[in-house]
Amino acid sequence: MTDALKFAYWVPNVSGGLVVSKIEQRTDWTLDYNRKLAQIAENSGFEYALSQVRYMASYGAEYQHESTGFSLALLLATERLKVIAAVHPGLWQPAVLAKLGASADVMSGGRFAVNVVSGWFKGEFSAIGEPWLEHDERYRRSEEFIRVLTASWTQDEANFSGDFYNLHGYSLKPKPIQKPHPEIFQGGNSTAARAMAGRVSSWYFMNGNTLDGVRAQIEEVSANALAAGRQPGEDVRFGLNAFIVARDSASEATSVVEEIIAKADVEAVRGFGDAVKQAGQSSSDKRGMWQDSEFKDLVQYNDGFRTGLIGTPEQVARRIVEYRKRGVGLILGGFLHFQEEIDYFGKKVLPIVRELEADLGADAVYAAAAAR
Repeated sequence: MTDALKFAYWVPNVSGGLVVSKIEQRTDWTLDYNRKLAQIAENSGFEYALSQVRYMASYGAEYQHESTGFSLALLLATERLKVIAAVHPGLWQPAVLAKLGASADVMSGGRFAVNVVSGWFKGEFSAIGEPWLEHDERYRRSEEFIRVLTASWTQDEANFSGDFYNLHGYSLKPKPIQKPHPEIFQGGNSTAARAMAGRVSSWYFMNGNTLDGVRAQIEEVSANALAAGRQPGEDVRFGLNAFIVARDSASEATSVVEEIIAKADVEAVRGFGDAVKQAGQSSSDKRGMWQDSEFKDLVQYNDGFRTGLIGTPEQVARRIVEYRKRGVGLILGGFLHFQEEIDYFGKKVLPIVRELEADLGADAVYAAAAAR
C-alpha cells in the first residue's frame, strides 16, 4: 500500500461538540450545519466523515441524530466524501444493515462505510431493554456481525452459522458498488479488539496515543492479521484519533487546549470516565480503552489530546507525518469550531503534509510497515 495519508473528521451529529467542556464551541449538531460542514470538508481534502452513534442523552450530549440516517443525508449533500456510519451489534441485525448499506452504497456511487462499535455505554442497552454482554463477549458478537456483513455483501447465497447470528442462503441484491465490499472500521484497545481487527476489519481505529504507543498497537494488530493470512497495510489499515488544534502560533494553540481543560464539565467528564473504565475492566486481561486515561484525556472523548496535533500548521503537519512513518494510514480529526477549523486545516496544514510525504518518498514512509 502506497496511498497518501487520508483524513477523516468526526461528524458532530451529537450536541456538545467533541470536548466535554463549557468553552465556547461554534459547532452545531443540526443537519443544516452538518451539510455545509461536509461540503467544506470534501473541498478541503478530507476523504471520510464518521457519524457518531448515541441513542440517549449522556455526558454532555443532550441531543443525538441517528448515525445511519444522518450519514445518508450527508452522502446526498456531497459528491466525493465517504461517510462512515457507526453502528452497535446487539441493536442492529447485521443482514438488515447489509441491505441498508448496499442501497446507500449504490445511491452514493460507492461512498458508504460502517464503523462497528462493540459498545461501552451499558445504560443505553438497559434503557432500550436489550441484554448487556460482558466485554469479550461483545467482541465475539462484533466479529460475527462483521462476518455476516461481509458474507451478505460478497456472496450470492450467503450462509453463516454462529452463536449470535445465522444466515441461510441469504441473497442480497443489488450488491454494493465498492469491491470487495464497503469498508468496515472498528475501534477498541483490548486484546480482543486487536485480535478481531487483525482477522476481519478493513480499518482499525486507535484512540489518541503517543508515537510509541501507536507503533505497539500497529505491530500487535499486524501480527494478528498475518496469523489470519491477511496483509497489514492492505487487508487491514490503521486510523488514529486526534483532536487537532492548529493556530498561527504555538502559544495560541496551547492556550486553546488549556482553556478547554480548565473549563471542563467536571461532573460529566468523571461520569464518562467511570462508565468507560468499568466497561474496559470487564475484559479478560483488564486491558481496554481508556484504562490509563487521565482526567485531561477524557475531556476529549477518545484521548484526542494525547496524539499531540497541537501547534502551528508546520508543527502539526510534521507530527502527522511522524505517525505516517509508523504505519498510520488515516487521521480522524476532531475540532473545536468545525467549519472554520477544517477549512483552515485544508488551507494551512494539509499542503505541508503533502510536501513532507513527497520529500520522504513512498519507500521511506512505509519502511516501518515493511520491516514487520
